[in-house]
Amino acid sequence: MSSQRPSSDKDIPPIFLHDETFRQKYPLIAGIDEAGRGPLAGPVVAAAVILPSGLVIKGLRDSKKTSEKERKRIFWEIVRGACAVGVGIVEADTIDRINILQSTKLAMRSAVEDMTRRPDILLIDAVRLTDIDLMQKSIIRGESVSASIAAASIIAKVVRDDIMLDYHEKYPAYNFNGHKGYSTKEHMENIQIHGPCPIHRKSFRKVKDVKMPFNLRPHHS
Repeated sequence: MSSQRPSSDKDIPPIFLHDETFRQKYPLIAGIDEAGRGPLAGPVVAAAVILPSGLVIKGLRDSKKTSEKERKRIFWEIVRGACAVGVGIVEADTIDRINILQSTKLAMRSAVEDMTRRPDILLIDAVRLTDIDLMQKSIIRGESVSASIAAASIIAKVVRDDIMLDYHEKYPAYNFNGHKGYSTKEHMENIQIHGPCPIHRKSFRKVKDVKMPFNLRPHHS
């Protein structure tokens, strides 16, 4: 097992000590983070995670600093050890309608509502939710500061990547299994060749302004 309960504070990584300090006043902390604000295709996914006091998960940190194999291992450690996990998913059509920031907040609210336990406080990476009746604190680069936020970043990233693998099966011409919807050179070339598909974010400038071959029609489901 990679999760453990250390014998003394000196054995606890700083991101876990950060949350233990908050638990003195707020026993149930929910960390919240998202994956997928920047891509040109696919959903934005948010996760909310409540970790129990004293639990330390080896290697837990910002999902962007972990390998795919390590993320999967940490993902299951979180799922097994957490008091509660919630996920919120907002698809591209909604992102186009209400914009990416509002969609991110909607996904975060959905993740909180998806949890089976009500937290005492929300620790959120760089965002504040104005229409939710819970104590909250927005932390810049929160996934590097709070274990709860780092756990949420792992859950959101793994869930979103799995969604994009499913979309790759439906729209193989775009190779979503590789870039996961981000604006890589390969992805931009595939949009130019095939046009946008239904999961592309048509409101994003890089999708709107792409130069396509004459008379090419967008790809439909």
